[in-house]
Amino acid sequence: MSISKISPGSTRIGWIGTGVMGHSMAGHLMAKGFAATVYSRTKSKTQPLLDKGASWGATPKEVAQNSDVVFAIVGFPKDVREVFLGTDGALAGAKAGSVLVDMTTSEPSLAVEIYEAAKKKGVHAVDAPVSGGDVGAKEARLSIMIGGDKDVVDALQPCWEAMGKTIIHQGGPGSGQHTKAVNQTLIASNMIGVCEALLYAYKAGLDLPTVLQSVAPGAAGSWSLSNLGPRIIAGNFDPGFFVEHFIKDMGIVLSEAQRMNLALPGIALARQLYIALAAQGHARSGTHALLLALASLSGVEWKKK
Repeated sequence: MSISKISPGSTRIGWIGTGVMGHSMAGHLMAKGFAATVYSRTKSKTQPLLDKGASWGATPKEVAQNSDVVFAIVGFPKDVREVFLGTDGALAGAKAGSVLVDMTTSEPSLAVEIYEAAKKKGVHAVDAPVSGGDVGAKEARLSIMIGGDKDVVDALQPCWEAMGKTIIHQGGPGSGQHTKAVNQTLIASNMIGVCEALLYAYKAGLDLPTVLQSVAPGAAGSWSLSNLGPRIIAGNFDPGFFVEHFIKDMGIVLSEAQRMNLALPGIALARQLYIALAAQGHARSGTHALLLALASLSGVEWKKK
């Protein structure tokens, strides 16, 4: 299948899902000159984009009927299946030669299924999950991990550049999702270390911002420590990425690991800790709220420092 040139001013985009990250990502594409049709289960979440000139699509199917490239970033694999493959999904409204791009962290097997279903209709499909959280989305410096046909991935370059800074084609369908699984595995155990370290410093009576000055630039440093550490210290557990979505991601990793006969005890432990955190009422908090579950284990009351 051939792929048409994609460029602002001529290519119409569709956007499905305007949550913590999606609204910023769609906004960057519009700022580059792409005309957009948007959809969210809660219409009010799309209002800032509508105010900037986007059109409203009543269903993912309607979005696709009015778009050349349809992006989606939703919550769970069941949502991905619904918005792409459902009766009123994007594929049902997509015309031959158009492109479907799933930026949700989802199952590699589902990415392949969408690719194959789209191919039968003459439609291109790409899986392109992202990393960087709400800050990366706002600042258009996401890491985008892409699976799909190279010519389609290359044609989408103007879109990738509007949203991210690290743009890597990982291979065929599902490769983007597998790479995101690697990413989440790295984050999961690192977040335990970040939260345990700050809890230790807190209990020891240290000045936490001063501790960060010493440890963040060195070998112990990480993106999570530098970007989420200050939020933890401030007692700000608002989501850059929801706990419930991280639990979903780790479940995908463990499911794929089981299929490949891999033992990954680190991420299994992290997922159990996050399930406990969600049970304590923090499913919609940010992933760095893990500090609160760990503090609870030791009977420590976390206060702003």
